[in-house]
Amino acid sequence: MTFVITQSCCEDAACVTVCPVQCIRPRPGDPDFESTEQLYIDPSSCIDCGACATACPVDAIYPGDALPPSLSTFSAVNAEYFEARPLTPAEPPVISRNRLTLGQSTLMVAVIGSGPAALYAATELTEIPGVEVTIIERLPTPFGLIRSGVAPDHDNTKRIADRLGRVLVRPNVRCLFDVEVGRDISIAEVLQHHHAVIVATGAASARRPGVPGEALAGSVSAKEFVSWYNGHPDSALPDFSIKGPRAVVIGNGNVALDVARLLAQRATAYASTSVSDSALRSLTAGSIEEVAVVGRRSQAFAAYSTAELTALTHLPDVDLVAEASEIAVTDDDWAAASQSGRGWALARRYDIVAEAAARTCTRPRRIILRYGLTPVALLGQHEVTGIELTRHDGTKEVIETSLVIWAVGFTGQPIDGLPFDGDRGVLPNREGRVIDLRGGRPVPGVYCTGWAKRGASGVIGTNRVDAAETVASLMEDLKNGRLADPRGGPESFADLARLRRPRLLEVDGWRRIDDAEVDAGRDQGRTRVKFVTWSGLRDAGHND
Repeated sequence: MTFVITQSCCEDAACVTVCPVQCIRPRPGDPDFESTEQLYIDPSSCIDCGACATACPVDAIYPGDALPPSLSTFSAVNAEYFEARPLTPAEPPVISRNRLTLGQSTLMVAVIGSGPAALYAATELTEIPGVEVTIIERLPTPFGLIRSGVAPDHDNTKRIADRLGRVLVRPNVRCLFDVEVGRDISIAEVLQHHHAVIVATGAASARRPGVPGEALAGSVSAKEFVSWYNGHPDSALPDFSIKGPRAVVIGNGNVALDVARLLAQRATAYASTSVSDSALRSLTAGSIEEVAVVGRRSQAFAAYSTAELTALTHLPDVDLVAEASEIAVTDDDWAAASQSGRGWALARRYDIVAEAAARTCTRPRRIILRYGLTPVALLGQHEVTGIELTRHDGTKEVIETSLVIWAVGFTGQPIDGLPFDGDRGVLPNREGRVIDLRGGRPVPGVYCTGWAKRGASGVIGTNRVDAAETVASLMEDLKNGRLADPRGGPESFADLARLRRPRLLEVDGWRRIDDAEVDAGRDQGRTRVKFVTWSGLRDAGHND
């Protein structure tokens, strides 16, 4: 019997470190680690010790003989990975420990943000004796996209918050929630009280499609839609209603599949989750029968993972189908995928889509995969009534719909006082050091990690390696005397923050919010019932 890594793998790679026989691939530093869809266990080398399952922060690892039916294909997925990449003996990864330089007793670092990238960076830093970290978060709550981006039915993935959240209560960490850098406090003021600052603010804005009619009612970004169903206090869709029998999702990434899955399933599938009350009511009242997921290019370029695509084949009362005339992959695309190491994953996805194309609908709802269609206009006067699309050969198609959701990517937002690459939506940087766009020189003491650093790509665990690189750059600069001593410190900075935001929250305030949400969820048979407004969160955080 062997252990098997399954759908919710976050690529945190905590399992790699603890494996005594090093049978998990790819590992951080391997050529395909940054592009892999998940990690895999070699069944011929696994010794059934279970150390990986214990270390996994999202419960993605199962004994092979205990896989739930919906995950049964992952035994073959893990094995097939090693058929093309036979395991070679390897020593356990070398774990290097950072230390302060001789004569440096204290290092004070501010981390802006509290999502996965920020918390991985804070964890890495706080394991160094003498380091003090101030976490500054715009929202009254931590965890970023774990709380407001991960789909409500992905409870295993959300559990990584339990692991990452441990850093919030470390004695060398101070948390300041409901404080916005750039609005309440400037970057210059942060640096006056810290040796360095790491920006981990993510990519909070949606990319716009730029087609006529995109402002019509019924046309929303996936960012807005996901924020709504996850109960983000910034949601602009408090009373959003889902009308009509068909929805169209534009995009071919995992976010597009999340949205399609939420729309296609019956509301009862989410009744025990943390989905917002508003979304649950709307899903219950809705009458969606078909969700079309539309990609501009062929399926060879789809950004969704095999695991998330596979999950669509196990939805109760939902058929996964595809338009047979659109699923072809050219020889050139097969060759390019093979050359880049994606050929194996593409072959698995192609088989799933081919099966979908041959499937006859027998269930009351369906998700249909469409490829090679480019949106050119939304139709309607005040509300969306349809979407016009064009194929590569110039022919056109109109799909009647009252709901179009644009899952076409995310971009970062600039922070006053810092350079910003508007084309890429990131802070310009080299190995996490923020650089001036004009001179190309590092901005002293300013670093970045996560989506603010590399753009909106990768999964939760990708941020662990990313943060380690940024922290290594920071520690190298400390060693080489490139960090200036601040005039103040974390205590004086907290005093300044309280002066600007008298009702800011600290970690005890977050605990009160967390406890109240979980208690409310328990009463309703749900994982939690979220406070979805700023006032609700603030009141809960201050409620003694």
